[in-house]
Amino acid sequence: MKTLFDSVSYDCSKIVTQSYSTSFSLATKMLANTIRQDIYNIYGFVRFADEIVDTFHDYNKKELFKRFEEDLEFALRDKISLNPILNAFQHTYHKCNIDKHMVDSFMKSMRLDLSKSKYTTDQEYKDYIYGSADVVGLMCLKVFVKGDNEKYEALKNTAMSLGSAFQKVNFLRDLKADHELLDRTYFPNTDLTNLTEADKLYIINDIENDFDEGLKGIKQLPIEAKFGVFMAYRYYNQLLKKLKKTPALEIKNTRIRVPNYKKAELLTRSYVKYQLNLL
Repeated sequence: MKTLFDSVSYDCSKIVTQSYSTSFSLATKMLANTIRQDIYNIYGFVRFADEIVDTFHDYNKKELFKRFEEDLEFALRDKISLNPILNAFQHTYHKCNIDKHMVDSFMKSMRLDLSKSKYTTDQEYKDYIYGSADVVGLMCLKVFVKGDNEKYEALKNTAMSLGSAFQKVNFLRDLKADHELLDRTYFPNTDLTNLTEADKLYIINDIENDFDEGLKGIKQLPIEAKFGVFMAYRYYNQLLKKLKKTPALEIKNTRIRVPNYKKAELLTRSYVKYQLNLL
């Protein structure tokens, strides 16, 4: 029966979230139960697409991505997929009226990772981030507003800014792996073989501006979503602060992390701010 299969599919998306990202999983747990599963479903979809292009080096990634893309189209059209991750995502896609162009833009950016290694202009960089991060923020916003189009229109720019900030922090944190293992350079006009403090601070200033805009939107989110999104914001902002304090050379040669005890501390402090209505 389809209900049981759907339940298994949702469990798969939850497991993917918990297995691949402890920080995102923790933030998602802070969302209201009424919207939590849909965020798991979105994360499972974007994570699997990302894994194909980033990690399956011993396989034909282009062929795998093509199959995944075809299965996605069937899932969205037929409202079912034997791939449980896509089956879960199509449910959220239809339930929350996610625009097809968001899905297409995301897949376009993921497809670029199969062939494009350098982003040399600001426009190329912005286009990639729009597809890989901004639209993911918009998909989540569709879940948060529960069909309130007026609220969606009011918050969509801040949701994109927050998505951009998260992605750019990931780029800066993963500089070593992206450059050395995947031969990718996302930041335009930046020589990663000779990353300077000026380069680093320019990138961080750009991210801080995105965070400032994103926080404005968080304050206006529905109550079911506000604390969970604020928690994600706090985590990534803490990561950015660590990156800001880390010498450029060290960023290029290691992967900066926020330890688990610090995540727990962030959760406690964030909850206090939330309860005191300080957002």
